[in-house]
Amino acid sequence: MVNRTEKLSNSDHLFLFGARGTGKTTLIRKLFGNKNVLWVDLLTEADEERFGRKPESLSHVLAAQSPDYVIIDEIQKFPKLLDIIHHQIESNPQCPKFVLTGSSARKLKRAQGNLLGGRARSFQLYPFTADELGGSFDLQNVLEYGSLPIFHDKENQKKPDFLRSYVRNYLKEEIIAEQVVRQVEPFRDFLEIAAQMNTQIINYSKIARDVGVSDQTVKTFFQILEETWVGHLLPSFNRSIRKRQREAPKFYYFDLGVTRSLQKMHTVSLPTHGQEHGKVFEHFIILEVLRKSEYLRNDFRLSYFRTKDDAEIDLVIERPGKPDILLEIKSTTRVTAEHVRTVGRLSVSWDKPCQPIVCSLDPLEQKIGPVFCLPWQEALKRIFD
Repeated sequence: MVNRTEKLSNSDHLFLFGARGTGKTTLIRKLFGNKNVLWVDLLTEADEERFGRKPESLSHVLAAQSPDYVIIDEIQKFPKLLDIIHHQIESNPQCPKFVLTGSSARKLKRAQGNLLGGRARSFQLYPFTADELGGSFDLQNVLEYGSLPIFHDKENQKKPDFLRSYVRNYLKEEIIAEQVVRQVEPFRDFLEIAAQMNTQIINYSKIARDVGVSDQTVKTFFQILEETWVGHLLPSFNRSIRKRQREAPKFYYFDLGVTRSLQKMHTVSLPTHGQEHGKVFEHFIILEVLRKSEYLRNDFRLSYFRTKDDAEIDLVIERPGKPDILLEIKSTTRVTAEHVRTVGRLSVSWDKPCQPIVCSLDPLEQKIGPVFCLPWQEALKRIFD
């Protein structure tokens, strides 16, 4: 059993959000499995039929069974249940604690879902991090197949088929079946084009031409990926939030294996060096920082920085009360002065105290000019120290 970084409370009402396959149900069963629980799985036909048609029947079941906890999987399928839950919380101080999982914030928002008036704590769950996997972590394996918990114990030769099924059955069909998108065929094409542009600055107009929709529709598609927790937008750095929103963001899918499957590369071994390896390694580091920052709730602000002459820093980490981190990600096994030149030059003219770091596969720690050159594991420790 992998110990998750996200620690849930069993004394509060709570939401647990995350894409399918990230281990939400497993985590909840571990915490509540031996308690007096009413389980409602809205993915099953029986519970979908009972509570989908008549949400008020939940009140009748609670009155009959008096559970200490009520766990409802995939609450976004029937947002009206939240009104029943809210009424229970408001009218009955002794009501059970409600634990609600969901894989689409968008559907809750579109249905004007009642989010319980702030009476429930919200948590997010992502694929496994390197820290969570501990001694079983294998970098090359994670770079090739990702770290979705549902595939963790599968044999490597079987993972491509499982990834293909996940992409087809969840990303391409279930999000559509949930009525999150209306333009079905353009969205299917968009998913693959977004994978080709993974780690790059988004060119909305180009994608719109390729897919055959408007720029605004493409922006909506990216928003859908964020609100179903299968994608992350990394904004361009600017101290002004208003100006930051004007610049195009970069995009990163939530899992490396899913990305390679959408790119049709999941059956091909990833090279251990070169440009392709560098992009996947960058993706891995960005996801590690994003996941850990979310779990720690440290209010870090993440962005990328690009100058007018196209000099770029992969990740700017603004840390409240601490120097900014300027992180350059290199998949090289031997860092040289050439690798640190850009981040070193930009750090000198940065507008507040900062720490320039080159994070790489080089096992040697060194300092070249103002730049700390660290193995990626040590770089992550430095960021969250």
